[in-house]
Amino acid sequence: MNYFIELLVSGLAVGAIYGLVAMGFAVIYKATGIVNFAQGEVGMLSAYITWSLATSLGTGSLATVALAIVVGAVLGLLCERLIMRPMLGEPVLSVVLVTVGLAVVLRSIVTIVWGASPHKFEVAGADELVNLGGIGLRVSQLGVLAALVLAVAGFWYFLGHSRFGVAMRAVAADEKTARLMGVSTARVQAVAWASASALAGLAGALFAVIYGLTPTIYELGLKAFPATVLGGFDSVLGSGVSGLIIGVLENMTGGYLSSSLKEIAGFMLILVVLMVRPFGLFGEKRIERV
Repeated sequence: MNYFIELLVSGLAVGAIYGLVAMGFAVIYKATGIVNFAQGEVGMLSAYITWSLATSLGTGSLATVALAIVVGAVLGLLCERLIMRPMLGEPVLSVVLVTVGLAVVLRSIVTIVWGASPHKFEVAGADELVNLGGIGLRVSQLGVLAALVLAVAGFWYFLGHSRFGVAMRAVAADEKTARLMGVSTARVQAVAWASASALAGLAGALFAVIYGLTPTIYELGLKAFPATVLGGFDSVLGSGVSGLIIGVLENMTGGYLSSSLKEIAGFMLILVVLMVRPFGLFGEKRIERV
């Protein structure tokens, strides 16, 4: 029983990281209608920059978290303003391919600047153990779960109760009508990229604190993508919850079946779910008239 609980808890911790990245995918898709395949790479670069700054400044745990969010948001704004803004009005496929190219560039930057060697991302108190019902949990694992809960609550309020959140939903529903109503699609896109990249930066930094800082952190984008598909591309909150499902499923598969199946468990799940609900577990069914 203890083994099951350990797998469950550790799965929830890594699933919370997937959930943060998956929410970023959904935020950009909801605001712009495109899939940002550089999401994992933005998280990786944010983690490295945060590590460098935190090491130089000697920041504490909360300051490091805030630093990761700010670094991610700034990177997102730069990517949007310098790369994505000129692509406004271009075919969706062209824009998606630009994000693929951006991912390759960011990956190369990290390798050139910091090298391929792993690093220890040390944050005061992150490795301390907390005993919960006989199960030892690191403070960093509890922290990432708290971060996902706060992110879900924050976006629930932002999208449902703030003026700008309503504007973002209006752009997602009908961009042309939203423009006629005075909504700035460029500003919506900028905020979407900043918030999505802030989530990726937070996820990348937390992952580095728990598991170490390596250039393979970009794989978080690939691991989190099934969570976005499972939750629904138009459901930011559903993507966050689905990240937990994917994380637990991967851990249980690796623990009870085979470690080789762990990597594909999430993709196997979305294949099954999409055959029943093509719009995801939490996505809205769209009816289009021809």
